[in-house]
Amino acid sequence: MKIVIQVCRIFVGALFIFSGLIKANDPLGFAYKLNEYWEVFGTEWLVPFSLFISIFMCVLEMLLGFMLLIGARIKLTLWLLFLMILFFASLNFYSGYYDKVKECGCFGDAIKMTPWQEFVNNIIMLVMTILMLIKSSYIRPLFGKTFENILLAIALIKCVGFPLYTYNFLPVKDFRPYAIGKNIQDGMKLPPGAKQDSIQMIFIYEKDGKQVELTPEQIKTIDATYKYVDRKDKLIREGDKPAIHDFSITSTDGTDYTEQMLNYEGYYFFLVMYDLNKSDRDIFGTINDFTKLCKQDKIPIVALTASGDQIESFRKETGTMDIDFYLTDGTTLKTMIRSNPGLMLLKKGTVVDMWHYHSFPSYSDVKNKYFGK
Repeated sequence: MKIVIQVCRIFVGALFIFSGLIKANDPLGFAYKLNEYWEVFGTEWLVPFSLFISIFMCVLEMLLGFMLLIGARIKLTLWLLFLMILFFASLNFYSGYYDKVKECGCFGDAIKMTPWQEFVNNIIMLVMTILMLIKSSYIRPLFGKTFENILLAIALIKCVGFPLYTYNFLPVKDFRPYAIGKNIQDGMKLPPGAKQDSIQMIFIYEKDGKQVELTPEQIKTIDATYKYVDRKDKLIREGDKPAIHDFSITSTDGTDYTEQMLNYEGYYFFLVMYDLNKSDRDIFGTINDFTKLCKQDKIPIVALTASGDQIESFRKETGTMDIDFYLTDGTTLKTMIRSNPGLMLLKKGTVVDMWHYHSFPSYSDVKNKYFGK
């Protein structure tokens, strides 16, 4: 039994650290996922606190996983782990049973899991944690109290510091389909061997004043008392989706420029601002200077936003009169870069580089590195 407990300890501890680390790598992305849950549960009032909750949960997962591995404050650690796993299991069961959220977001964009898949994982960890609670005497601290406290203090600083860094300076490891080196056109295609949607024809008939839905096989058994009403297609199983399926660029008058921009042979910039109201205003002096230098060298730079009705007032407020604004889906823009505004450098649809507004580059640095040679 001692060996079993030690295996449980290592498995649960390592998995919690991994799960927390993946989410801490992209706390803003996890906050967006939390917003989906708030909408499902009718608790939209939590949206302003999503980022704080995201970072708090990342820190708690990593810290508890570390505490379990070194055997620190084991009773408290195990009870907190038990309550967290029980909460996640209930959440995933509800999401899966009522088909509310398609992806649980437990491992960010690194590992896509359905709520049911994560629910099974939760149950396994729950059983392991209960075993450890029953046999907690088998888990001994690896270090003395003084050294343990020093380790926990260092771990806490690192656990808090990492998500704060990635929030302010983009994820360290980018798992999204718009990551550096990824081609947007390729991401919009289905991979070879992808599964298609499974569709079944459903026929609607009326009998004795009531409508019934029948499959083609069931129609063969009906008699003349059934009156045909209509036919519809029912989705039985969703097929695979391309990594990028909502990307488009249109002008404010509705003209589509997607292919034209993605197929441009030279370098060009996207200034991504999913919500103009929430865009940081202090950076636009730097952005306007950057834009002027782009124009001098004939390097295209366009702004992408979902806030079509605010463009003119925003341009006057920020002085961005030299930038052409285009419309793109807001969710797509939030996926492209975790910054508002954020700058992306592309060449023929391939993402070459990207920058958070906290680390907005100088034009000379970009020019010397990429297209000034």
